[in-house]
Amino acid sequence: MQALAAAAFAAGLLGGVHCAGMCGGIVAALSLQARGPLLGRQLAFNGGRIASYVAAGIAVGAAGGLALMADAVFAMQTAMFALANVFMMLLGLYVAGWGRSILALETAGARLWRLVHPIAQSLLPVDSTAKAFAAGLAWGWVPCGLVYSMLVLAFASGSAAGGALVMLAFGLGTLPNLLAAGIAAQRLLALRRLPWLRRAAGALIVVLGVVGLARLPGLREAVLAGWHCIA
Repeated sequence: MQALAAAAFAAGLLGGVHCAGMCGGIVAALSLQARGPLLGRQLAFNGGRIASYVAAGIAVGAAGGLALMADAVFAMQTAMFALANVFMMLLGLYVAGWGRSILALETAGARLWRLVHPIAQSLLPVDSTAKAFAAGLAWGWVPCGLVYSMLVLAFASGSAAGGALVMLAFGLGTLPNLLAAGIAAQRLLALRRLPWLRRAAGALIVVLGVVGLARLPGLREAVLAGWHCIA
């Protein structure tokens, strides 16, 4: 569980380059439209966003727990962790700009966002801390391959508490980049024009996925057995 949470935090931190490009405009608009202390509004908005992530993590983590109630618990858990790390690798490729297969996940969330979007729009302009938090709750459901790939990790945790922990860690990982995007939006959005930075961050996320796969004892033994058969 600690490894999953650490991987989610690292993915959120490294994937912040993507967040700056995708959500930087949202938090920049929040800074321009809202009134009152800037940092307080940004913290409230991001607190609402992370709360939505945690709620989604609880739901999918609980679903993962139901999956583990099958007879072959170890085999199911190994498969879930393997799937989570494959998605981590696909996420890294997406952040680096080397692949877009992870975007297929966003199609599933598009319908939900069509329901939430009018609520998010009704909260603008954000003229109070409470509205900033509510706006964050709504924007937390924006279709995003980065978020959805982390929900696969939450599912692999196999419990509601584990799913909540994974998504909380991920949300905290994204926090530095999005706080910076809200306070110094134009400078941070320029990161989108630095391809080497996106590639480096994406490559590190891919490495996280590879390391996660390598740590699965059942999978490693299966790969070694297959290798011996080939040899």
